[in-house]
Amino acid sequence: MARKPNHADAELLLRLYEIRRDPELRLARKWFLTEFQAQSWEEIKARYLSHTDEDRWFRMTISYWEMVGTLVNRGVLHDELFFEHTGEDVVTWERCKPWLEGVRAAIRPTYLHNFQEMVEKHVAFRNRLNTAALKKAAAKPRARGKKRA
Repeated sequence: MARKPNHADAELLLRLYEIRRDPELRLARKWFLTEFQAQSWEEIKARYLSHTDEDRWFRMTISYWEMVGTLVNRGVLHDELFFEHTGEDVVTWERCKPWLEGVRAAIRPTYLHNFQEMVEKHVAFRNRLNTAALKKAAAKPRARGKKRA
C-alpha cells in the first residue's frame, strides 16, 4: 500500500480486535481452528449448515474474515499494519482450501474472494519480510574467536 498507516487505521485495527474478543466469536474461531475438519462442501452442507452452534460458528468465522479482507483489500485498513499484527487469517484460510472449489461451484465463483486475496497479500508480505531478514542476517559479520563455555 502506498500510503502510511494513520490513526484511523489504528482505531479500526483496535476495533477489529475488540470484535475478535467477543465471547461468541472467540468460541467460533477456536472451534473453526481446532475442531472443524471439513474436507468438502458436501460435508459442510450435511453436517454444519443445520441451525446448530457449529452452523453459527462456521458462518461467524468465515464472514468475519471475509469482512476483514474487504476492508484490507479496499484500503480502508492499511494492509501492512494489519499483516504485522496477526497470522490467524492465514491459518484460518488453510482450513477453507479443501472445500473452496465446491462452495464456489455451488454458490458463486467469488465466494470468499476478499478473504483469499487478503491472505495471498499477507503471505507475500511475510515472504518479503523473511527474505529481507535473512539477507540482513547473512550480511552481518560473524564474531570470530568467541567460544561457548
